[in-house]
Amino acid sequence: MSQSSVDFAHFFDYLLQARGRLLGWVREQPPAVYTRTFPIGLGSIRATFVHTAGAEWAYVQRLDGRSVSLADSPFTVEQQPEFEPFVAAWERQAPVTRRALADLGDSRRPIEFVWQMEAKRSRVRTTAGGIAGQLLMHEVHHRAQVMAMLRQSGVAAENLDYSVLMWERTPLG
Repeated sequence: MSQSSVDFAHFFDYLLQARGRLLGWVREQPPAVYTRTFPIGLGSIRATFVHTAGAEWAYVQRLDGRSVSLADSPFTVEQQPEFEPFVAAWERQAPVTRRALADLGDSRRPIEFVWQMEAKRSRVRTTAGGIAGQLLMHEVHHRAQVMAMLRQSGVAAENLDYSVLMWERTPLG
């Protein structure tokens, strides 16, 4: 069986750097900014972060071959209403996620699961690489929404681009 040529763990390391900066910007704001209602995304920074962390948890469960029940998720607004405890929980999830991505194996490995959104259920067929890619891109998608919310709050949340955070740069004079 061939291994994936994509280093998903490396790209997760980038996400963690960007996530750290984003969480820092939120940490510097009054607590009301975390729960403020915005007309974009999932409606608040808190709801967007909790959703993103919950999805990460669920994707890792699926990569490990486990069934996912939202009732089992450690990431709900009810379980994580406050910012700092939520951040600590998400930080505890990070090494589990990184390990799952580093140990992905064959990215073409088929994965099938039942997905339920409200009353709708569907069977999903994808691959381990498909889930890994979705995990990474999903966070980038929601990170952009949080950055827009922060900008609406007067925070200059910018420059979390991969090339800015990960490429080595040497001044030329």
